[in-house]
Amino acid sequence: MSADMASIPVWPIERLPLPTVEGYSVTPGEALTRTDMESGAARARRRFTQTPARVAVRWNLRPLTYAIFEAWFKFEAMEGAQWFEIELLGGIGLAPHQARFTRAYQARLASGNLWEVTAELELRNRAMLTRDALGVLVESDFDALSGSVDSLDILIHQQLPTERW
Repeated sequence: MSADMASIPVWPIERLPLPTVEGYSVTPGEALTRTDMESGAARARRRFTQTPARVAVRWNLRPLTYAIFEAWFKFEAMEGAQWFEIELLGGIGLAPHQARFTRAYQARLASGNLWEVTAELELRNRAMLTRDALGVLVESDFDALSGSVDSLDILIHQQLPTERW
């Protein structure tokens, strides 16, 4: 692990909320290159195996929380230049990601004393299913697998005794 990776800042979830789902969108990076042919179908090939994704995010912040956000952006995120760790939504749910701002955020006073902050984040690697997990889900009886997961959840959270050994 490099020195940069060891000292990566972490989103201060105790003081700053995660982005809202309103306005949240994920845009995967383009990994293909296409060549149009004089006749016939265009040729396409994969140029990259890892492409950064971009995520549009929004926060609704009260004045003190907005002040914390401004200072965190300046000092910890180095005004957008520094990668940091934050939990973001994706296909597998909420998962940790390494992100950085693509440019300065925008803030507007939305109502009385609520700041609406919007930004775009660049993600190093999106959290997603592994190739093995994909194989299991594609080749399995999905309804039976889903039912088993639901049954396991009920067993663990509702039926097992809550006493500890």
